[in-house]
Amino acid sequence: MTLNKIIKNLLLAAALLAPATSMMAEEKAEPLKYVNATDLRIINKGFDDTEGTFTRIPKYLKDSVRSTLWERSMCSSGIGVRFATNSKRVAVKYTLLWDTHMFHMADTGLKGTDLYRLSDDGVWEYVNTNRPIANKETKECEKVYVENLAGDTREFLIYLPLYDGVTELWVGVDSTATITKPHIDNPRASKRVVAYGTSILQGGCSTRTGMVATNMIQRDLNCEVINIGISGEGKMDFCMARALASIENVSAYIIDPIPNCTLNMCDSLTYDFVNIIRKARPDVPIIMVEGPMYSYAKFDSFFAKYLPEKNAAFRKNYERLKAENPKNLYYVTCDGISGYDNEGTVDGIHFTDIGFRRYADKIIPVLAPLLR
Repeated sequence: MTLNKIIKNLLLAAALLAPATSMMAEEKAEPLKYVNATDLRIINKGFDDTEGTFTRIPKYLKDSVRSTLWERSMCSSGIGVRFATNSKRVAVKYTLLWDTHMFHMADTGLKGTDLYRLSDDGVWEYVNTNRPIANKETKECEKVYVENLAGDTREFLIYLPLYDGVTELWVGVDSTATITKPHIDNPRASKRVVAYGTSILQGGCSTRTGMVATNMIQRDLNCEVINIGISGEGKMDFCMARALASIENVSAYIIDPIPNCTLNMCDSLTYDFVNIIRKARPDVPIIMVEGPMYSYAKFDSFFAKYLPEKNAAFRKNYERLKAENPKNLYYVTCDGISGYDNEGTVDGIHFTDIGFRRYADKIIPVLAPLLR
């Protein structure tokens, strides 16, 4: 038999086997069913009357705030979906608002989603992240996070994108599996923290969505943390203070606006901004957080002087508020807030994952006793 004939026979055998192999694979692969996230538990969201399910400020503010503030509030930062399932596979499918990209932030954090599973001892364990390659026409992303799970009922959490919006999100499980709202109250619905601030608080530039500080705090302290960090727009607008004060059942506020504020704003706006919340919620603790010292401020003579001046103006207003009423007011200094080694940022300002971990570790000792 010639070599050419042998090759032809092999190709013919492969062609005959291919349909059978494909049919076996199709028979073996159980189809996924997708459940709308709105039928599950949405966490870390402060307002019900938002323009979209996964946007962060109430729609009545649209005509009261700058267009840039409104647009950036469309990012789904901090919002998560909680559910329980006995599926052996867990998947996600969602539609992005913009499918944006930034040069200094990983797409996995900017517009990806993280899956976590609750362990038997109550610790959230990271499972996987999707690489958010969206369909160019539909802006839809899809990912099977994990396969071959044991098939017992487990608790899961998906964190949404930090710097893009989500219009719809579905959770995928095996077609024969059950998926329900969570059976375990984690994070505790009765413990809600509202965090207000800037692009850093929003999540710039975390490599994945679970690593932003507010989500770390949520997992570590078993409380919901509502992220109202708005890139470039944490400027202590009084309408925003009134909106924050309107959120129900808040256990504590974190106020961290200095990176977006000028020295004059820190001096002239801080007292009234905090006081609006204080008067509306006199029994709710407020934690005021200084702005970080940017890594380059160690070498730049202007910022070495200017950043401490802003913090001093902010602190002066804290002292005034504290003198009027010492109850339920706390202060966190910038000392070591992103570490002491100049390695806490991606661009001199916005945090790396290690910077977020250090920030969370600075806030948690102040916040934890207030949630007991």
